[in-house]
Amino acid sequence: MKTLSIVLNTILICVLVSILATVGLPNNDVMAAERNQAPALDESTTTCDSSRTVHVSGTAVVNVIPDRVLIQLGVQSNGRTPQLVEAVNSTTIYRVIQAIKKQGVEEKDIVTDRYVIDPIYEDYDSLQIKGYRIYNMVAITLRDINNVNDVLVAALSAGANQVINVEYYLSDLRKYRDQARELAVIAAGEKAHDLAEAAGAETCCVLSINENTWSYFSGGYWGRNNNLWTQNTVQNVPSSGGSGDSSEFGPVNLGMISVRAEVNISYSLY
Repeated sequence: MKTLSIVLNTILICVLVSILATVGLPNNDVMAAERNQAPALDESTTTCDSSRTVHVSGTAVVNVIPDRVLIQLGVQSNGRTPQLVEAVNSTTIYRVIQAIKKQGVEEKDIVTDRYVIDPIYEDYDSLQIKGYRIYNMVAITLRDINNVNDVLVAALSAGANQVINVEYYLSDLRKYRDQARELAVIAAGEKAHDLAEAAGAETCCVLSINENTWSYFSGGYWGRNNNLWTQNTVQNVPSSGGSGDSSEFGPVNLGMISVRAEVNISYSLY
């Protein structure tokens, strides 16, 4: 009798286990699908209402001391024949370049910028040539910005008779341009927040961003295509004052370069 009871209990337990395995426990495939299913998002949090917007602009200017200088100078020579004027000009420009090198400027930083030979006529309407004129210009990159006046004096003393341009710039302009752009975006966001709050609303997401870009200077004096000045820079060289007067520091004073960025941004409102 006891044996029969044990058998019946065993059978009952097996039946219960089978029922739980097939009905009571969750299906593994269902569990996996539930784990992979992303939670439903509120549609209002993923869309922007473009019917209610605020449009703002933000501007930022970063003033930086330049670390590079480009000097464009040269020798103008006149002569009766092309051979004579070329010989005189070549001798003089050679002396000028050697004098510049003695100031610590490397040869790779001295390049010919412009070389032109023009005929000189008897008068404006005449076709009779009485001589020739050579313009021989060199561009000098200075990595020591404190050496500008010494280089100019050395070049002029060696025979240079033209100084075309002295331009300060930044070797790492990209860093300051990105910094100015970031500050401009922050300024636009703050302005949008204040305007929306004053109107009893709040800013939501960004609908559009536009950046205004322009260049103060896009090339050398003779139209050289140099990318150094095509990245939103404005140079400010004081005509007097600054770190000292011209009698102490020479004809060129170090100024500041202003790196400017301006953005226009549209925000949705809620």
